[in-house]
Amino acid sequence: MPAATKHVPIDFTRMTGKIIQEACEGKSFIMIDKGEKSLHRVGNPFAALRHREFRIYWFGMCVSLIGTWMQNIAQPWLAYSLTDSPFLLSLVGALQFTPMLLFSLFAGTWVDRFPKKAILQFTQSASLLITLAFAILNTLGVIRYWHILVLATLLGVVNTLDMPTRQSLVIELVGREDLMNAIALNSTIFNLARIIGPAIAGLVMTAWGVTMCFYVNSFSFAAVLLSLFLIHPPNVRIPVKSTEKGVLKQIADGLRYVRKTPVLLETILMTAVVGTFAMNAGVLVPVFVKEVLQGKEAGFSLLMSLMGIGSFTGALTMASFSKSGPKKAVLMILPLVIALCLALAGMTNYLPLTGFCLAILGFGVVLFSSTANTTVQIHTDDAYRGRVMSLYTLVFGGLLPVGNLYAGAITNHFGARIGFFACSGMIAVLYAIVVTVRKKGR
Repeated sequence: MPAATKHVPIDFTRMTGKIIQEACEGKSFIMIDKGEKSLHRVGNPFAALRHREFRIYWFGMCVSLIGTWMQNIAQPWLAYSLTDSPFLLSLVGALQFTPMLLFSLFAGTWVDRFPKKAILQFTQSASLLITLAFAILNTLGVIRYWHILVLATLLGVVNTLDMPTRQSLVIELVGREDLMNAIALNSTIFNLARIIGPAIAGLVMTAWGVTMCFYVNSFSFAAVLLSLFLIHPPNVRIPVKSTEKGVLKQIADGLRYVRKTPVLLETILMTAVVGTFAMNAGVLVPVFVKEVLQGKEAGFSLLMSLMGIGSFTGALTMASFSKSGPKKAVLMILPLVIALCLALAGMTNYLPLTGFCLAILGFGVVLFSSTANTTVQIHTDDAYRGRVMSLYTLVFGGLLPVGNLYAGAITNHFGARIGFFACSGMIAVLYAIVVTVRKKGR
């Protein structure tokens, strides 16, 4: 005879209340697996928002990034309209990111020396003024190509200090436990803005011209400045004293630290490959729309919005699985997926099909960059965070001038279709080199 089964009453009201409480506090949801009758934890994609300071900062960035993406659509379209030259268009992007290439490592020492909130208040104010200058020159009807070059370069100088500071601020707002989720949420709003911003920009440019996009972006910086005024980061890292080491010695010390930490070195090298040759949509897409798809402003903004949808989906995916930590396989597989998407986009002749390829490309790039960013921050000591994140910024954004000029020169001589193929091929070749060197090093 089988033993009598002992029935244990289950208080479903108490269990449900606990689940709701954990969800609101940003903890993991608890779900029952019917097959195995076991409990599994599925990460809450909004866990980091339980931190008040991050929540305020995050909402401020939501507003600002929509304006930024409106300008990201208006600026290349304005440059191409004034010049009708793919190469001169690529030169704008190259000059905007050249300061990052030249000065990122120096910026990292400043990030480690001074309060990050104060640095961001300065950089966001400067960005507001530079963007307002864009708008005023357009309003007066005196905008020239060289104005775009100068203002884009000034924005690049400001962004060189702004980007590693924003990357380093996140851990001060949420701590280590919710770091990956916070990075994914930042990526989520960045890519949600990539959907909304270009869509609004297309409507605004059609109705009122490119000038209004610059005005909107200029005033959107006020949202970030307001959020910075309201927050007080609870986990502030003590800055490195300026008398401790010279700037060059601090840079060399940071580079040695990365070189001696294999996970950082491998991640940064792979990020350099993707950052240089996968981020040239601003050069390739407007030319591809005009030359191959025979489209106009609306077609360009639609393609950039579809790419943003893919990126947004990738960011949400990353946020949902942030509790499981960054996966090394993602860093090794996605560069090949990205290369394939670029090649397929160059083969298309139909706008929706091009948009689909760009959406998958956006998904892959965001999943890769969020994983790389988290991997770097988790494995970096606080004393080196500013310098390591400045190096990450250098390889992910600072090498864009190289990619922009490469894509622009090839597109100028052989057309946008070949430009896509050339970027795809370089990713595949350099990926193979990095993997081969890594294996030999072991």
